[in-house]
Amino acid sequence: MLTQDAIKQKLGIYAADFIKQDMRIGLGTGSTVYYLLKELGKRKQQGLQFTAVCTSLQTQNILTEEGIDFISLDDTERLQLTIDGADEADAEGNLIKGGGGALLQEKIVAAASDELIIIIDEKKNVQTLGVFPLPVEIISFGWKQVQQKIETTYNITAKLREKESTVFITDHKHYILDCYFNSIENPSQLNTELHLIPGVVETGLFVGMATKIITGFADGDIKIRAV
Repeated sequence: MLTQDAIKQKLGIYAADFIKQDMRIGLGTGSTVYYLLKELGKRKQQGLQFTAVCTSLQTQNILTEEGIDFISLDDTERLQLTIDGADEADAEGNLIKGGGGALLQEKIVAAASDELIIIIDEKKNVQTLGVFPLPVEIISFGWKQVQQKIETTYNITAKLREKESTVFITDHKHYILDCYFNSIENPSQLNTELHLIPGVVETGLFVGMATKIITGFADGDIKIRAV
């Protein structure tokens, strides 16, 4: 049986096959995508050429280490493909993303792509979203008001994300509220409602955006689900 890390490594190498010569691609953020980026570094040395847009400073740093150039999303009209991870994927292919804090750029890049491929291990597949706390990116001004509004409206706990005992700051200098819904029956409706709260920048609900979900299993199997 494969470890979680071995599953992620296998998924990263497998997903690299979807990137063809001279493609314009978006590259996600996180522990599974890390192995994709490392594999792309090897394939670039072997002659694979592609134009990359990053979803985070973390991804930019890894690409720099791998000797892979990247461009701004503003320098291209459209991406052919984005590959990213997820924290949860439901039966309809809706996602919770943002555990790594890059949800804003991840969603912008995904929206600019003709195809969004998600690579996850089997534990991330769920019937209904919500066990993983939903990240909601907010501006820092008046954050407590946004927290209070979400908690009272939905009767849940929304915790300000911290890292090493200080407030977690996103690449765009925002805060994140991790919202403990436990079960999200209507992701599309919740996404719309949260966007109507002043101070909310983006949610970690990716509704109807994924085109393929590739799942790695502990027995070494990999399955592709079209959504």
